[in-house]
Amino acid sequence: MLENVLTILQSPSASFALLGVLILIFFGLYLRQIKLTTRTLINISLMLALSILLHQFKLYHFPQGGAVTLGGLVPLLLISFRYGTGVGTLAGFVFGLITIIQDPFILHPIQVLFDYPLPYMAVGLAGIFKEKIFLGTILAFVGKFICHFISGVVFFASYAPEGTSPVIYSLTVNAALIIPEMLICLAILKFLPVQRLLSAMERNS
Repeated sequence: MLENVLTILQSPSASFALLGVLILIFFGLYLRQIKLTTRTLINISLMLALSILLHQFKLYHFPQGGAVTLGGLVPLLLISFRYGTGVGTLAGFVFGLITIIQDPFILHPIQVLFDYPLPYMAVGLAGIFKEKIFLGTILAFVGKFICHFISGVVFFASYAPEGTSPVIYSLTVNAALIIPEMLICLAILKFLPVQRLLSAMERNS
């Protein structure tokens, strides 16, 4: 873990980029007058911890980063459904930081943004459709896919097999990771008592 942190710190521009995004998030929350109560922070922390735990169960791990997990994004989706896009985005950013510390793969500061905080921040888009959780989940994964797709085209073109377009390569690799992950999350949400869980989080808040 310490080695991973040192790897990040060796790229000052990446660190400053992450700090800049964090400042923008808090500024956005301030403008929207979203209050993070103690109970809300506790709920978010619990969901983040659960998400970290679920991400340990990897069904497939791609060599250049990225994995299909056992519904690792479900807790982040629940945060977005309960608290909306602002808080969901903040939780996604925090989870992105945790992910980069656990498994960093750094090629460029902008690549760090598009492969770590931004894709998980996109999960906050699910909060747009609080009453339509499946539509919200699909939107969240579309946003996540776009971030990884851009990173793949711009920064991972050299990994494409000879004669393969970087666009096709990025599209294929990211679709192979994100579509199964999305289907797993949708299946879990189908059988979870989502409204009961959200109501419990609301009472605790």
